[in-house]
Amino acid sequence: MHQLPSAYPRHRHASEDARRIAQNGLKLLVQVGSGVHGTSISGQDDRDEMGFCIEPEEYLIGLARITTPGGGSLPFDQFERHTAWDRPGGIRNRSGAGDLDVLVYSLRKWARLAADGNPTVLLPIFVPEDEIVVGSAVADEVRANAHRFASKRSIRRFLGYLESQLGAMNGTRSRHTNRPELIAEHGYDTKFAMHAARLGVQGLEFARTGRITLPIPEPQRTTLRAIRSGDVPLAETLRMINELRDDLVAELDQDRLPDEPDRRWIDAWLIAAYQQEWRA
Repeated sequence: MHQLPSAYPRHRHASEDARRIAQNGLKLLVQVGSGVHGTSISGQDDRDEMGFCIEPEEYLIGLARITTPGGGSLPFDQFERHTAWDRPGGIRNRSGAGDLDVLVYSLRKWARLAADGNPTVLLPIFVPEDEIVVGSAVADEVRANAHRFASKRSIRRFLGYLESQLGAMNGTRSRHTNRPELIAEHGYDTKFAMHAARLGVQGLEFARTGRITLPIPEPQRTTLRAIRSGDVPLAETLRMINELRDDLVAELDQDRLPDEPDRRWIDAWLIAAYQQEWRA
C-alpha cells in the first residue's frame, strides 16, 4: 500500500490520528494539479495528490474524534500534509519545486464537495489511469459514474474559482501576491492568470459535455503554458479570460446540464460503500 506522508502534529488535519484513518481506509489517491493538467513547467512545480478514504464507523456515526494540537479534538473529515512544512518556517511555507502536497478527504466529505461542483475535488474521477496512485472497486464505480456529479452547480463553482484567480492576478482580491517574482518579471502574476484561463477552458468543457479531459487537449494546453511562461501580453490574457468567463455565464442558460447532480445515486453509492467497508 502506498504510504501517506508522516504526521505533522502542529496542524489540526495532519495529526497521526488523521493520517492513520486516511491510510487504513484509503480508496483513491491520484495526482492532481499542474502535473495532471499538462501545464507544469519543468523544475518549477510541486506534486499535488488528492483522494478519499472510508473512515471507521465510530468516526462517522459514533462519537470518536481525532486529537488536535494543544490537546483538542475534532471529527475526522480529512488528512492534509505538505512536505514544505518540514523546512524552517513550518506551516507558513509555500510549496515549491519538488514538494509534495497530499489531501485525503473522508468519502462523505469528498462526495459532498464533488456534488456541489467543486472543480478541484471533481478532478480525481477524471484523471487518466496512469495518474492513479491508489485505486479500489469503490473508486472504479464512481469514476464510471462521473456524469452523476455534473450539474449547473459546477458551472457556478468554476465561475467562482475563475473570478478568484482573476482577482488575485490583477490585485482586486488582494494587494499582495505570494509570487512577487512573477510580478517583477512579467508585470502580472502569470500563474494566477494561467489558472484563471484553465478554469475557463475546463469549465466550458464540463458545462458542454459533463467531462474534464486530462491532460488539457491542444491547442489550449500550449496557450496556457505560454500564459504561465509570460509569453502572452497582459491585455491579451485578460481578453481571453474575460471571453471564457462570458461563455461560462452563457452556459447557465443552456440545458446541457441538469440543475442538480444525481443525489439519489450518490447517496445510494455512499451508503453501499460504507456498509461494505464496515462489514469487511
